[in-house]
Amino acid sequence: MAASHICDCCQSCMSRIPYATLIATLMCLLGVGIFCGTMYRGASLTVIMMDQVFHLHLIWIEAIQMIFVIIAAGMAALGFMILFVGFLATGATRYKVYRAWRSRVGGRISCAVFMGITYLLNFVWILILCFLVIVTFIYTMFWNMCSSVERSLSCIDLTQFHFMFPPNTKQEDMKICDKYEIKAFCKDGVENAEVMFILATLAALLVILSLV
Repeated sequence: MAASHICDCCQSCMSRIPYATLIATLMCLLGVGIFCGTMYRGASLTVIMMDQVFHLHLIWIEAIQMIFVIIAAGMAALGFMILFVGFLATGATRYKVYRAWRSRVGGRISCAVFMGITYLLNFVWILILCFLVIVTFIYTMFWNMCSSVERSLSCIDLTQFHFMFPPNTKQEDMKICDKYEIKAFCKDGVENAEVMFILATLAALLVILSLV
């Protein structure tokens, strides 16, 4: 009898777990964690590279780094709230919590609100993914330029990327010829930052999948 009672309790507990929501929450937390960590590191490498090579101080990137921290905290809080609602709306818990008419209406409204927030966040993360694809593509082009320079021992000409520099930047400042600057640009900057942005792109894709 005791073993049967324990088995029934285990089955009851297992039936109350929203497995899909739990898996989605874990995917979301993992994706957001990787995204924020890699983007923070990638932005830091970009700031150092721009300072050492082009002598440009990008103060606004520090604000973006703080935004990454806020995104991580917000997405984590939202993930746990959705998981909590999922527990309330699964199995026997649903019948105990949402007995009254007002409770059922409140539950439906809360689910609708979270669904709306989820769709909105999904759209935002798709935009972030598109942005990261562009950034990763640009850094891949930079890395290809670095590879060609290593073979030809010439300068790295970034004049075609003039839109990425301040308006008053001279064209000669967009060319990298010094060996130290080439190393700071290619090895220390582009090579490491590209890996970070690739991981951030994959993490954003993971977050989007968790929100679907």
